[in-house]
Amino acid sequence: MANTGGDRRPKYQRIADALREAIRSGEYGPGDRLPGENDLMATHGVARMTARQALSVLRDEGVAEARKGAGVFVREFRPLRRRGIQRLAQQQWGNGRSIWSADVENRSLEVDRVSVTEEVAPDGVGAVLDLADQETVCVRRRRFVLDGKPVLLATSYLPTSLVAGSAITQEDTGPGGTYARLAELGHGPVHFREEIRSRMPSPDEATQLSMSAGTPAILICRTAFTEEGRPVEVNEMTLDAASYILEYDFDA
Repeated sequence: MANTGGDRRPKYQRIADALREAIRSGEYGPGDRLPGENDLMATHGVARMTARQALSVLRDEGVAEARKGAGVFVREFRPLRRRGIQRLAQQQWGNGRSIWSADVENRSLEVDRVSVTEEVAPDGVGAVLDLADQETVCVRRRRFVLDGKPVLLATSYLPTSLVAGSAITQEDTGPGGTYARLAELGHGPVHFREEIRSRMPSPDEATQLSMSAGTPAILICRTAFTEEGRPVEVNEMTLDAASYILEYDFDA
C-alpha cells in the first residue's frame, strides 16, 4: 500500500488514528456515530476495504461498536480504572468494604454466575499453595458485570483445610469478602503478588465477557500471603482488555 509524506503507516491505520484522536478530543462523544465507509472513502480517497479496515481497528480496540444496519458508534462504556495497589489495601477489606469499591466509584457492579465447589487442586495451583498430592481446594468462580457489561471472570483457589466451615465456602462471603473472612480465621493476607500476561481469549471467555472480535484478554494471577509467608489464595482472573485501564500508584 502506498504511503505519503514519509509516514510509513498503512492508510487504514492513519485513518483509524485520526478517528481515535477525534474521539479523544471530544469531536465524537460516547454514542455518536462515526463516519461510515462511504464518508471515509470520499474524505481520504481510499478504497472501501481500507475504510472498512480503519473502522475495524477501532472496533477491535473496544473504542467503537457496530450496530447492525445503523453504522459504527463511539462506545458508551467507560473503561474501568483498576487501582491495583489501593484495592488490596487492608483498610479496604479490613473495614468491610469490597476491594472493588476502590475501582467502581458510583457505577453499577453485579456479581453473577457464582459457584463454590470443592475440587482437587490443579497441579500449578497446588504447587503455589504448597499442597500435598490430591489435596482439595475450595474453588470460587464468579463473573463481574459493570454497568451491564461483563468485564472479568475470576476463579479463586483456597486450601479446603483452611476455610472449611467458614463463609468462604458460601456464595456470599459477607462484608469485606474472602480476605476479611481469612483474617477472622487468623490467616489474613498481608502481602500480594500479581503476575500479568495477555493473550487472545478462548471462545468461551469471549462469549462470557461479550468481547468484540480481535480484542485480547488480560490475565492476572494473584497470590495472597499471610504474615508468615504462607500462600492462602490463588486468584486467576481474565479481563476484557478493552474494558480496563490498569493503574499502579506508588512512591519511589
